[in-house]
Order: sequence, then C-alpha cells, then structure tokens
Amino acid sequence: MNIKRTDIDALNATLTLTVEKADYIFTVDKLLKDHRKTANIPGFRKGHVPVSLINKKYRTPILVDEVNKMIQKQLNEYITREKLELLGNPLPRAQEEINWESDDFTFEFELGFAPDFEVDLKSKKAITQYEIKTDDDTLNRQIDRIREQYGKLIAKDTVANDDQITGVFRNDEEEINSDATFKTDKLKGKSNLKKFIGSKKGDTLDLKTKDLFESDQDLMTFLKLDQEKAEGLNTKVTFEITEVNEREPAEMNQEFFDKLFGPAVISSKEDLMERLREDAGRQFSQQTDQKLLTDVTEALIANTKFDLPADFLKRWIANSGENPLTEEEAAAEYERSEKGLRYQLIEAKVLKNNPDLQLKFEELQDYSRTQIKAQMAQYGHTDATDEEVDGVVARIMQNQEEVKRMSEQLQNEKMLNFFKNNSKLKKKELTYEEFIKEAYES
Repeated sequence: MNIKRTDIDALNATLTLTVEKADYIFTVDKLLKDHRKTANIPGFRKGHVPVSLINKKYRTPILVDEVNKMIQKQLNEYITREKLELLGNPLPRAQEEINWESDDFTFEFELGFAPDFEVDLKSKKAITQYEIKTDDDTLNRQIDRIREQYGKLIAKDTVANDDQITGVFRNDEEEINSDATFKTDKLKGKSNLKKFIGSKKGDTLDLKTKDLFESDQDLMTFLKLDQEKAEGLNTKVTFEITEVNEREPAEMNQEFFDKLFGPAVISSKEDLMERLREDAGRQFSQQTDQKLLTDVTEALIANTKFDLPADFLKRWIANSGENPLTEEEAAAEYERSEKGLRYQLIEAKVLKNNPDLQLKFEELQDYSRTQIKAQMAQYGHTDATDEEVDGVVARIMQNQEEVKRMSEQLQNEKMLNFFKNNSKLKKKELTYEEFIKEAYES
C-alpha cells in the first residue's frame, strides 16, 4: 500500500492511500476458497459450488471488508510511525462511487494537527489567590446558629421579634395554598415586620408578595412557587397564623458539645471555636482552591495563543457522531467546545513538560487508600486494618468509572499544587461573605 502525505499548512494535511491488487489478492482469494468449502447454495453440494458463482456472490463484500481493514491498519501504523499529533480522527474525503471491479483503489483522508505552542504560567497580571479568614465574630455567629438549631421551641400566642411563625399562605386566583414556617428576620422591611409583631395565633394577615421576603428564593420556598412565577410576582396573599414559637438556644454545656461531636471530644467554648475554625478552613479551602483552578485555567486559555484547524474540526464534528450534523449545528458545537479543547491541549503540554505531574498507578492506589480511610472514619470506623482498606481499594480499582473519577480528582489536585507553585499569584484575605460577593457576584 502506498501512502502519500500532502501538507496544506501547519495544521492541515491530506493522506492519499493507494491500495493495489497485490496488497489484498492473497487474503481475498483465501477467504473466497474458505467460503466455497462452507457455502450452502441450493442445487450444489457443499464444497462443490462453482468458483464463478462464489466470486459473483461473495467477492465484492469480502473485498470491501478487507480493504477497509487494511486502510484502518495502515492509517494507525502511519500515524504511530510518524508520531503525528492529531485533533479528531482522519476524515475520509467524499469521492465518487467506487468501482470494486477495478484492481487498484485510491482513498483520501483529511488530517487536522495539534498546534505547536509554549505555555507561560507567569501571566503579566497576577491571579488572585483567596484566603478566607474565620474571625471570632463569624465563629460566634455560627455558634449562635448551632445553639438555636439544637435549642427548644416554646409555644406562644403573640408574635414578637425573632419568633418562628407557622401558617398558611393563600391566594385562590394564583392557586397559592402553602404551609410555611419562617422566622421574622426573613421578612423584608419594617412595614412587613410591623404587620406580624403583635399578631396572635389564629389571626389572618393581608400581605403583598412584592418585597415580602429578603430574597426571591425565600418567596419560592415559602409559597411553593417555581422560579419563573416568583420573579417579580406582585399580588395579594393572606397568611393565617397557626403557630407561634420562640426558639430558646441550647445551653453551652457538655451535653450540647457531646451532641455535636460525640462524647468528650470537646469540653469548652474555646475547644468548640477551634474545631469550627478547623472545619471552616477545610471547607473554605475547597472553595478557594476551586476558584483558583478556574481562574488559572481561564488565564491560560486567554494568554496562550495558538491557532486550531477550525474548519477541519467543524467537518469532523459534523460527521463523527451517530447522526450527522448540519454545517450550522457543527459550527455551534465547535463554539461550545473550543475553550475546553484549548485547555486540554494546554494541560497536555504542561504534563508533557513536567513528567512528575503524570499519574502513576501507585499514586492512584495511595490516593484511594486515603479516601477510603477518610470515609470509614466518617462513619465511625476509625481502626480499619490495612487488609480491610486494601480489599476495598482492590475492588475500586476494578471499577472503571471509579478509577476515572479518582484519576480526575487526583490529577486536578496535582495540577492545582503545580499552579500554586509556578503561577504569578497575589494572596488576598477576606471574610466568606466578601469572598462570595467578589468571586461570584461581581
């Protein structure tokens, strides 16, 4: 088989494969002979069917199958031998109907190459690495919420500030009939609060949905509305008060501490604050790390300039799925996937230039052990033996989906640590509320 490569530019080429009779005739003849031995054709004894009839019935499908196998094999070997870095797969060029009565056949394939580029992690503009501080005020507010959560309800007849109110919202026209329980601090504005304060169990209040609660999410929750209906809803509702309760916070004693973390784990408010500080640090670090990874990824995509064989990729997308896409559909799909493809190429380049980042099986096993031990400890099994852990790890390693999931997690962790050590970063300390506002709402 003859293979000729024609470069169009740095990112595109064509391969011309010429299959000659000598390439396939021996295998095709052998397969035809084998068919003659086993063919069951009415009017002929098995093994005595005329060669001409066998050729007429079986030669073309056997030839087509054999040529296709040869083309695929030769393509793969050529790509491996020439060490071609392709995007997508070789794309057959449309050609006129093939005359399978000929001796020689010619096929053309389009190739799209991965671009050559360098990755510079030191961007001109430093990327913010957020650190969330857990100050004492924040921890005290969290303790107050926990004490309230574990406290007891005291039934009342009259609503006062900070009470918990249960009742029913109604509006027949809007088909609202919803039980709800909320504290007065959920209400928005002094005028709404004034309507509730002093009201009694059994009273029915006339309210307006607009600006009733601090957020549309609360309105959706308490009136059981979908998002589309809740946004901008401005209608009258009644609220019948069926229950009023004052929540008395739990006492800060050993019984309270034991409920939170188990017997004798902590024994003072100072211990509790330190434990909450540690837990918050772990929780916050996951969020700040994810934000950093996202920001570094975006910066790398924006700052690493290279061209892609876009036209080839659009044609490949149009023809690579089970159902062909139109030109417009393929273009839209390319636009959706371009940033992801660019980062895949950047990540592959970073991994190639830094072999230590590439996952090793032993690393994945160790990571799996750590994960399993943590899960066991979470359910109270803190004294698991090495044999128990290794048994679970062995089962996980046989599950392809689990291996893939953990591989992605571990690779992300390694990449994150690499970026922390090699990117241009500026640290910024702020509260959790400030972090949410700056990182996600600005």
